[in-house]
Amino acid sequence: MRPDLDYIERWISDGSHVLDLGCGDGSLLALLRKRKHITGYGLEIDTNNILACVRQGVDVIHQNLNEGLDDIDDQSFDTVIMTQSLQQTHKPDRIVEEMLRIGKQAIVTFPNFGHWTVRSYLALHGRMPVSEALPYTWYDTPNIHFFTFRDFEVLCRERHIKILERKVVDRNHQPNWKINLLPNLMGDIALYHITR
Repeated sequence: MRPDLDYIERWISDGSHVLDLGCGDGSLLALLRKRKHITGYGLEIDTNNILACVRQGVDVIHQNLNEGLDDIDDQSFDTVIMTQSLQQTHKPDRIVEEMLRIGKQAIVTFPNFGHWTVRSYLALHGRMPVSEALPYTWYDTPNIHFFTFRDFEVLCRERHIKILERKVVDRNHQPNWKINLLPNLMGDIALYHITR
C-alpha cells in the first residue's frame, strides 16, 4: 500500500460518501471501503486503470477531468480526493473550486516543484530536472503546471479556502525535522485537507 494513503485515510470519516478524481487503479477507494466503510466512486480517464478498478470492485466512471465536473450536483459528497494529479490538469484552480462545490471537504496531494533539489538542478544545469521524484523529461511529462506548496496556499487564501490540515513529507512519504522547519524548500510532497 502507498504510504500516502495512510494519511488520507485518517482524514476520512467512517461511512463517508467519497469521490476520487483521477482514481488510478482504485487502490484508495478499495482501502477506504474496507477500512472506513465508505461509499462512492472514482473518475478516471485511463482504460487500463478503469479495468483495474473494476477488478477490485470499485465503481468508476470514464471521464476527462479537464472537461469539467458540471454533471455532479453541489455538496453531493462528504469528501472529494485528488492524489498526485492536480498538476496534470489544465486549470488546477478550477478543479479545486469544483472539488469544494461538489464536496463538503477535499483532500489534495501533489509534488513540490519548489523543492531544493529542483531549484538547485535548474540553477546549476539550466535544465528542467529529472529525478526519482520527477522522472520525466520536459517534453514527455504529464505535469502541465509547476507549483509549490506556497503557491497552493496563496491560491487557498485568495479563494477563501480553509486549510484544515497540511502534511508535508519526503518522497517516501515520511516527515522529518528539516521538512517541518522549511517545508516549501525541503518537502517533496504535500497533502492538504481543505474546506470552505
